[in-house]
Amino acid sequence: MSTLDAQLSRPQALRFAAVAALFLLLQVGIERLLGRIWICACGYVKLFEASVNSDGNSQHIADWYTPSHIEHGFIFFGLGWLFLRRYPKWIWFAAALALESFWEVLENSPIIIDRYRSATISLNYYGDSILNSASDTVMMMAGFWLASKLPWKLTLALAIVAELLTLAIIRDNLTLNVLMLIYPIEAIKTWQGQL
Repeated sequence: MSTLDAQLSRPQALRFAAVAALFLLLQVGIERLLGRIWICACGYVKLFEASVNSDGNSQHIADWYTPSHIEHGFIFFGLGWLFLRRYPKWIWFAAALALESFWEVLENSPIIIDRYRSATISLNYYGDSILNSASDTVMMMAGFWLASKLPWKLTLALAIVAELLTLAIIRDNLTLNVLMLIYPIEAIKTWQGQL
């Protein structure tokens, strides 16, 4: 039985915590070296930033892009099932953390920030605060954990609900975010800008 399927022993729990702490510290350290700010330049911390068109978006603990990071956890668990089935699930978890931390650092690099600003409606995007970026990684971990506990059909249903909810509220979601980053479509950009 793998470590996510059974009650964790103390050594296993410590291993999970150590892996998570290592990747988070590495991510935070690299982002700080890249000049990312700790918290919102506004000087305070909010639990949730509801406006996607504000300077506080991607600066506080959570925002409308938080569901997409939970979905990352769902996806990474699914990829673990597809490609790492022979290995213990803590290996899946470590791989997911490595991928998410790598993405968070890359997402906050000048090349991706510039890409978001030129190819999407995120004209005022200037990167995540370190707090928001670390929270995104924690949300991925939560999604991974949920996917390890829930039936796959329920996990898929939750992902679909998250995609439709954010699409309805902010005209964006994980699917459109990836599409517009890789292959921008002017009609989608125009539609999103009408919000």
